[in-house]
Amino acid sequence: MIRQLQNAGPTVKIVLGALLVLICASMAITLIPGGIGSSLGIGAPPAGVLATIGDQTVTVPEVQREARAMIQQQFPRGGPQASMLLPYFASQAAERLINQKALVAEAHRMGLHVSDEELRDEFQHGELAATLFPDGKFIGQEQYETLLQQHDMTVPQFEAQEKDRILTRKLYALVSSSAFVGETEVRSEFDRRNTKVKFEYAVITQADILKGLHPTDEELKAFYDHNKATYNNAIPEKRQIKYVVIDSAKVAAASAVTDQDLQAYYDQHRDEYRVAEQVKVSHILIKTPLPAPGAKEDEKAVTDARTKAENVLKELKAGGDFAKLAEKYSDDPGSAKSGGELGWIGRGRTVPEFEKAAFSLGKGQTSDLVKSSYGFHIIHVEDKQDAHLKTLAEVKSEIEEKVKQQKTARATEMAANALLSQARTDGFDKAAAAKGQAAVTTDFFGRTDILPGLGADRQFMDAVFNEADKAPPDLVQVPQGYVVFQLVGIRPPATPTFEQARSQVEGQFKNERAGFLLQQKTQELSDRAKAGHDLKKAAKDLGATVKTSDLVAPDGQVPDIGSMSSASAIFSLKPGEISGPITSAGNGAVAQLLEKQAPTDQEYTEKQDATRQSLLEAKQNDLFGLFVTNLRKDMETSHRLKVNQEEMKNLTRQTSQEGS
Repeated sequence: MIRQLQNAGPTVKIVLGALLVLICASMAITLIPGGIGSSLGIGAPPAGVLATIGDQTVTVPEVQREARAMIQQQFPRGGPQASMLLPYFASQAAERLINQKALVAEAHRMGLHVSDEELRDEFQHGELAATLFPDGKFIGQEQYETLLQQHDMTVPQFEAQEKDRILTRKLYALVSSSAFVGETEVRSEFDRRNTKVKFEYAVITQADILKGLHPTDEELKAFYDHNKATYNNAIPEKRQIKYVVIDSAKVAAASAVTDQDLQAYYDQHRDEYRVAEQVKVSHILIKTPLPAPGAKEDEKAVTDARTKAENVLKELKAGGDFAKLAEKYSDDPGSAKSGGELGWIGRGRTVPEFEKAAFSLGKGQTSDLVKSSYGFHIIHVEDKQDAHLKTLAEVKSEIEEKVKQQKTARATEMAANALLSQARTDGFDKAAAAKGQAAVTTDFFGRTDILPGLGADRQFMDAVFNEADKAPPDLVQVPQGYVVFQLVGIRPPATPTFEQARSQVEGQFKNERAGFLLQQKTQELSDRAKAGHDLKKAAKDLGATVKTSDLVAPDGQVPDIGSMSSASAIFSLKPGEISGPITSAGNGAVAQLLEKQAPTDQEYTEKQDATRQSLLEAKQNDLFGLFVTNLRKDMETSHRLKVNQEEMKNLTRQTSQEGS
């Protein structure tokens, strides 16, 4: 497929930016089922295959790759906790992949398919608009493959996955096509969303209630005793260690890069500094329409395009400025705004006709018309460069920094390992002194504490708190370099006494009591206001503050109430009516409607299409959701979905053991 992409035009902008996100997002459809464990099937899939779904399979490597991608998204820094969570994410990934393959299998059963041409069009105009063709230049097959390898994907795997994603979209469009929204429904929803209200409201704040609460020791002690289970192990585990930081910055200061180091690196990486034959080109493109699959080329449109291109060429030959003519006439939006510039291109990066003409021209020459599948090109070669190997002198500054980093990394790791080895043999303090390092002995600390020279490093803290009691010295990589440490002592989690927890108990008691009193007082405010049909008097009697809102829509905000979604009952009131209690944002309120303003017919005319579209999309999603739920149930009942329970156990065994 990528070979076809190379022929997709000189300024096609196919990008893999956010590749990892797209890889995961393409699998993100979740069918609402009972879960994989319910799909026992008849005749389990073979070893290495987690599930068969119609004509589709989910393999164990696919699940593992998807699980790693999910972990990378949530834990980009990795660390021990990431690998520990792999079995959990494997279970999630398995469910996600089975659901996605179920849709693909059903699409195939219904006769849907995706052609290479459709995939090419998706890469050119869809969500993958990112880094494969920056500035119209293909990054090359090798780099394309490298990008995918970084996410544990091969080119065929990735392109097959993208076809499945397009296929799922087709299925969605087919299933949801029967969704319909009537005019009455649109108007009703528009009025609901855009009706505005103005109201008076009396507010009782929880903060004011808290000020009046002064619980006694007896009340707090009783609360503590009643809720004692919630304080179990409330004092977290703490640990004490000795540690030495092997700082890579200090190691770097003592590391020098020699000419021999540079030469050795250059010799080992010569292929990276080979420059292929290139031409620096600009072009003017007059497009011809792309015929539909199986249809003939529109001869009149081609003739018209040729005539236009010939006229542009005449202007050039008459002394016209290439850049200005490109800005004026070129149908290539990616290069027209920059005077037709495409920059440097190598062989294999454009359609054959364009490449042949560009590489046959001399520096400063301009072509006649060049016909390709995209239309008529006029190509101007600004510069040429023969294939060659960059010299060491040309790349020295680039190499020097890489070699410095590599030497520093090796030296830092060696120093850390040497200290660790000696610490395990001779004892921590003696080893640190022998290496000229200052060992730090901490007080007891918790996971969220900050240690001198380390800051808040979660990976290091995880290593320390996962260390077994009386374990030998250990080593952890941190942003600064490495830390060699030894566990000295452990204070297990503890349950605080009442005296130790008194401040926490008081806060929880007061919040709980204030919440109850707020509800009680707000209900009383509503009852009094309704009984006397006088919100202001009821508010005065209970010490509540009365305010008046502006005209506000259902998605608006009101001071002391917050989002109107929590006070939606106000929109059902008639002018003069008083609401029940409204609790929001830690406050209690009662409202009396002053004014209700419906949207105008003109506003409806302006926004009815947007309202209809949002309602339609919601109905389409509902239809598809029902479809996939029934599909999953049907596949399980008919045994078209079969799960290899042995492979599932292998994938999730660590999770199961940890949970037992």
